[in-house]
Amino acid sequence: MMQEIFVLISFIAFLAFLIPTAYRKYCAVIGWVSVVLILFAKFPEYIIANNFMYPIAAFLGIPFLIILIPKLLEENEQSFILSRMAAIAYLIFAPFAFLPAVGDWLIAVNVAQLAWVFQTIGFPYELVTWNMFLADIYRVEIILACTGIQGIAIMLGVAWAVPSTRRQKILSFFAVAPVIYILNTVRNSFVIMAYGGQWFPYFPEIASNGHIGYESFFWAHNFFAELGALFVFIGIAWMLYRINPKLGDVMVEVVEMFVREIRGWFGKDKGFSG
Repeated sequence: MMQEIFVLISFIAFLAFLIPTAYRKYCAVIGWVSVVLILFAKFPEYIIANNFMYPIAAFLGIPFLIILIPKLLEENEQSFILSRMAAIAYLIFAPFAFLPAVGDWLIAVNVAQLAWVFQTIGFPYELVTWNMFLADIYRVEIILACTGIQGIAIMLGVAWAVPSTRRQKILSFFAVAPVIYILNTVRNSFVIMAYGGQWFPYFPEIASNGHIGYESFFWAHNFFAELGALFVFIGIAWMLYRINPKLGDVMVEVVEMFVREIRGWFGKDKGFSG
């Protein structure tokens, strides 16, 4: 329940940030604080699922806020660009998150696509509910987080927050949405097949989560799929830079802002080198 409240607060705050008022910097602060609180609110379910990436992200969110909040209050340009990226991403994601019919439609589309993939390659499965696959004796539920919409929203937020032409915006869309959708279908297919086929029955003492066979899901979903997603996002970021070189300059400036502050914590010159 708490995470839904924080999601709503962050959405309203980032939406208000896009309105040019004297209070927009405070809206951005509320938005970012809420985002980090969302990660902490979901902490227990991440631990239960043996997913350590998001808990790490939650703790990294603390120094992130320590650096970003003062910059926002100073109306620093890079902090505003970063907040605009988040705001645009929320606008794209919001209909799917807050309108059940829209979110369920996207889940159903993903389920139908996965069913088609399994039928095409001859992988045995059963659809026990409208969004739950049964492979052998193992069940995998497809939820909104499995659809790739979050990744699409984030990458489009990054691309569209930087000044660009209409052509660049259209090209950015096609570099992001279809690519992530297709690769996300591959990802979900891989996870379900790996879990059902028990491809990775390794180190059950740390990966089984107390459930028979869960280690195959852990390695497929929490390790290989996450690692693959990292390389995909790097590749998409490169394509977006090729479409709009200004994006690269902006991201360098954002990184420099954080590096200068972190160097300052350790008593080093805040100038950026390397």
